[in-house]
Amino acid sequence: MRALVLLGLVGFAAQLVDGSLGMAYGVTSTTLLLAIGTNPAAASATVHLAEIGTTLASGISHWRFDNIDWKVVAKIGIPGAVGAFAGATFLSSLSTDVAAPVMSLILLTLGVYILIRFTAFGLPKGNLGKPLRKRFLGPLGLVAGFVDATGGGGWGPVGTPAILASGRLAPRKVIGSIDASEFLVAIAASIGFFVGIGSENIDFAWVAVLLLGGVIAAPIAAWLVRHIPPRILGSAVGGIIILTNVRTLLRSDWIDAPGNVQTAAYLTIAVIWAGAIAISVRAYRRARAEESVEAIEAELRPRAGEEETAGTP
Repeated sequence: MRALVLLGLVGFAAQLVDGSLGMAYGVTSTTLLLAIGTNPAAASATVHLAEIGTTLASGISHWRFDNIDWKVVAKIGIPGAVGAFAGATFLSSLSTDVAAPVMSLILLTLGVYILIRFTAFGLPKGNLGKPLRKRFLGPLGLVAGFVDATGGGGWGPVGTPAILASGRLAPRKVIGSIDASEFLVAIAASIGFFVGIGSENIDFAWVAVLLLGGVIAAPIAAWLVRHIPPRILGSAVGGIIILTNVRTLLRSDWIDAPGNVQTAAYLTIAVIWAGAIAISVRAYRRARAEESVEAIEAELRPRAGEEETAGTP
């Protein structure tokens, strides 16, 4: 019962982050399942089955808040589903001893990317309004879907920053469109896992609890996406993912690091993580201050013009 409650809280927190940031539900949930010893393919299958419900709820919530560009959903979602099915069948063919560190390595890479991306660069806002072409979204969806299924997460970490980096779609539209298109990816990946490993290795109680937590969080996240500082959230989530998957790798047969090396690694990551969050907080406050100054200047300009006009004979 304690494990189910924990999973429900993880599902809630992961969807809250995913719906607000456009990434990290699968990465966060799979990381926890691996940490408690779940078979890699079964962990990814569990998360993707839960995501069928959470992404549907998230998509509806984002649609109600007008956070979705349906053209983007169609152009990236279908190739993403193809990539996810291929990734699921590939992961299912690997042995557990090989798959666990491979998945942790993928998750660690995604965590490092998220941490650096949001700490150092934040969210780009140039080129807004320019169209996103199919020749960009198609290959992106194919790669993101494959990574998502093999890594237990990755649709958001690969897709969201790539579209944000183009600067052609408002951040809230990027997040809403990625979350909505992930519904297709989750269905395709789940079918792939059923073909590859069957249903006997999947704990459907865990699926239900993860799903429940995510469904509860979905409408809250869709509202928060307009208010929460994504830069700070991205740095915080990236650090969690890095710390957890470094732990898995250091304890794997690949490395089997002694205890003192593990402790040193955890302390180093914690210091870097704290520094990254501090940088993001400082950057967010600076940006808010600059926006306040610009707003005041914009308000004063018409007044100055009126005073000049009034003083003209």
